[in-house]
Amino acid sequence: MKKMGLIQLFRRNRKLLWAGFLALILIFVITFPLYGGPYNVTVLTYVLLYVVLAVSWAMFSGTTGYMSLAPAAFVGLGIYSMAILQRQLPFPVIIVVGGLVSFAFALLIGLVTLRLRGIYFAIFTFGLVIFLSELIQYLETTIRGAHGWAIIPMSYTMLLYTALGLAVVTVLAIYFLRRSRYGLAMLSIGGNEEAAAHMGINTTMVKVLGFAISSMFMGIAGVLLAPELIYINTNIAFSTIYSFMPILMAVFGGMGTLYGPVVGAVVFAYLETMIRNEFPRYFLPGFGITLVVVILFLPTGIAGLMPVLRERLGRLRAKLWKGGQAEQHANT
Repeated sequence: MKKMGLIQLFRRNRKLLWAGFLALILIFVITFPLYGGPYNVTVLTYVLLYVVLAVSWAMFSGTTGYMSLAPAAFVGLGIYSMAILQRQLPFPVIIVVGGLVSFAFALLIGLVTLRLRGIYFAIFTFGLVIFLSELIQYLETTIRGAHGWAIIPMSYTMLLYTALGLAVVTVLAIYFLRRSRYGLAMLSIGGNEEAAAHMGINTTMVKVLGFAISSMFMGIAGVLLAPELIYINTNIAFSTIYSFMPILMAVFGGMGTLYGPVVGAVVFAYLETMIRNEFPRYFLPGFGITLVVVILFLPTGIAGLMPVLRERLGRLRAKLWKGGQAEQHANT
């Protein structure tokens, strides 16, 4: 009876318990600079920025089914926005500019490319990363006569709090988006785009706007990432890791839920930092193997395992409950 009472109590107060859990996480992050030290605060900031990248990628690709390999392009635009404007504009203004630059560029590219589907869209978006990297490197050498930028250091505490705010806004954005009519339109495109078009949904407009919104968050993440890098060039800013890591994180956690990309980002961002520092030679091979294993054996992610585990726990609980009742009858 006590076991069943606890289970019923958890079910009735599930939302309250989740709210308390999230409040504890926020308190932990806010107070972390008091005892974490500069290096650990930098790692936590890095984790939060990857949460933004994974969630914003899942916001578009996870709902529409269009596999975008372009996150590195928008992260790079944000990084270069910071590099170019760091001495001309205040940091909050650069954040806005970085987001708007990525939004506008994604809007323009989306109008052209989102008529493509499947592997063609994925290839084009990956080519976009390489194109931007080569174009900006050419402009640097011809206009500035130099390649690369030194980034002015910033307070690691301020970067942590800004990254936390961006992560919260990104998660809330996808939460409300998926519960809106626009979110339902994106989900219908992911289910059957032809059927969605027959229902009167302007599929092109929905896809382009969703692509631009998710890219805006990636651009802002790039702005916040730049001070952590200290020095950047096109190879660093447009690194393909920024394209593939968010995909791995979202797939590992589960794209169909809100918490899935967050969990995947926390796990793999921390692992990436540790492996890069301790075993740098094994990072890329390990990353490739992990990506293949996750796609082959965990296509629905951790979130996809939850219903299976819940069902098995339910069966085990029922057996224990029946066993307890039989024992009570035997004792009486």
